[in-house]
Amino acid sequence: MAKGSYKAEDIKILEGLDAVRMRPGMYIGTTSVKGLHHILWEIVDNAVDEAANGFADRIEIIVYKDGSVSVEDNGRGIPTDIHSKAGVSGVEVVFTQLHAGGKFNSDNYSYSGGLHGVGASVTNALSEWLKVKIFKNTIYEMEFSSFLDKASGKVRSGIPKAPLKDTKVKTKKHGTFVQFMPDKRVFETVIFNSETILKRIKELAFLNKGLEITFYDERIDYRQTFKFDGGLTDFVKYLNESKNTLYSEPLYAKAEKDGIVVEFAIQHTDNYVDSLYSYVNNVPTAEGGMHETGFRSGLTRVLNDYARERNVLKEKDENLQGEDFKEGLTAIISVKMQNVQFEGQTKTKLGNPEARPAVESVTVHELAELMKNKKLAKTFDRILEKAMGAAKARMAAKKAKEIARASKSIEAQNLVGKLASCSGRKPELNELFIVEGDSAGGSAKQARMRQFQAILPLRGKPLNVEKKKIDQILQNEEIRTIISALGTGIGKDFNIDNLKYHKVIILSDADQDGAHIRAILLTFFFRYMKELVTAGHVYIGMPPLYRVAKGNVEEYAYNDSELNAKIEKVGKGYTIQRYKGLGEMDPSQLWETTMDPKSRTMMQVSLEDVAEAERLITILMGDEVAARKQYIFDHADFNKQDNFAKMKRS
Repeated sequence: MAKGSYKAEDIKILEGLDAVRMRPGMYIGTTSVKGLHHILWEIVDNAVDEAANGFADRIEIIVYKDGSVSVEDNGRGIPTDIHSKAGVSGVEVVFTQLHAGGKFNSDNYSYSGGLHGVGASVTNALSEWLKVKIFKNTIYEMEFSSFLDKASGKVRSGIPKAPLKDTKVKTKKHGTFVQFMPDKRVFETVIFNSETILKRIKELAFLNKGLEITFYDERIDYRQTFKFDGGLTDFVKYLNESKNTLYSEPLYAKAEKDGIVVEFAIQHTDNYVDSLYSYVNNVPTAEGGMHETGFRSGLTRVLNDYARERNVLKEKDENLQGEDFKEGLTAIISVKMQNVQFEGQTKTKLGNPEARPAVESVTVHELAELMKNKKLAKTFDRILEKAMGAAKARMAAKKAKEIARASKSIEAQNLVGKLASCSGRKPELNELFIVEGDSAGGSAKQARMRQFQAILPLRGKPLNVEKKKIDQILQNEEIRTIISALGTGIGKDFNIDNLKYHKVIILSDADQDGAHIRAILLTFFFRYMKELVTAGHVYIGMPPLYRVAKGNVEEYAYNDSELNAKIEKVGKGYTIQRYKGLGEMDPSQLWETTMDPKSRTMMQVSLEDVAEAERLITILMGDEVAARKQYIFDHADFNKQDNFAKMKRS
């Protein structure tokens, strides 16, 4: 591991810790379960930054029975000496000053994912208590707490119980240990989700070759360790394990250009869509950015050059297009750089213009070097063969103009008798219910509030678009009507600014067929309208399963666990109606339970982990039956709401 001095004087203080408790959403986005995990990621990111800069190779995360959580690394340890400006230890500065840390000085951290967040001080401010131990020859300890100040009536946040203490206990360990208890006065829930933690740390282990991350959940006595000596190569193999790959080993390269470290791994499959996932300083960039642009242009340029060198493309032939080389591509791009500028709706898009030429240059140079390896000749020949096939399919559709015209004609096609549009002209207020079946569609049309709710009944099952070409997809009547209703176009022609409804609600029966339709529609949105999901426009309606009634009193139960409580509330002499489908509800019942914004329950679909969602869609919607059966066998707890995509109540 690398060595480097790291003292309190290296910590730069940008501003004090004010108003975090008063407005937590400003610092962590939300006080929901997502915000709860955010304060954990702040501590985890600090530990990973030590590893990414060569100072640590092990991290352990523990969730305790009392609900607290700890993160320990074997890095340099937070500075324990006195900061000249603050007059207190470096540890106290880090945990009590907002935006204070060693990452504002590139001498201490060449690359930092922690800068994407707001720092350990916010974790401290939003915890009941926080304990820290520093291992540097001896063990240093410090504790902080948040408590109600009776004099002012306000909660004082993250107050040190005492200055940093040198216990004088000798140790051979080095690093930092942080344990904290989230404050239930702040968060909607303080129960950490082990699956959420496992997914993120597995991703971090892939991105940091050789880093060992151990997770232990004391609540259920469960332990798992991740360590990938193959790094990004292992990551690509993991994503492609249920796909048919064109070559066995992914292509991998790592190099530095103009102070930017670029690392990538790629492998092609027989699929028709590409799957590219990018990261900057270990932070996922779901909306892409300059590094993705540079990679795509570099890949296209170097492979076209190779095609001409191999005489696959003749002098008179036009170059292949980027989309030809992308067909079936799975790629991971990881960039490490300073002064990162994030932009986009969710701050997950890299805006640094200097990243584009750096990534393009590395991509071209490193792939050209790999092409010189005679052992890889068959690999590159298969990539060219795949791209040539994609180009022929594209040209067979009159060089993509026919598809573009088909898409335009879809948007203009007559939807009379299908779509019952709303009268409102403000897309941000409008809702589109995609409803299973004519019967349910009829009830929904009668139940809706016509001013802002539109209904689109599906008269058959939409096409499962996984492993289907674009021309096949556009021939499916149900898919065509959805594209027309939304108005955004699809694929590379998708434009979210043209979205006619800012809530797109999938409303299907609570049975196996209904679940299948939901999965098919979510797959379509993920593959061809991904921004619709990432921008939070897709919802799943939650109709009740039961109606419990007695006289004029009626209660609805949305699952079996609610049923007994509703029966007890109604009292003896009740009747139960089990809804087999939406069509069994009369319009007033459908409105009250499922469509009325004041009383309905919906699940908003979001992508917390795009790469993992990609893998699960391949397993669940692809043609590998054995992998799908195994996944269902392993995860057949249908009370969980995160097996397909992360969802939350709205």
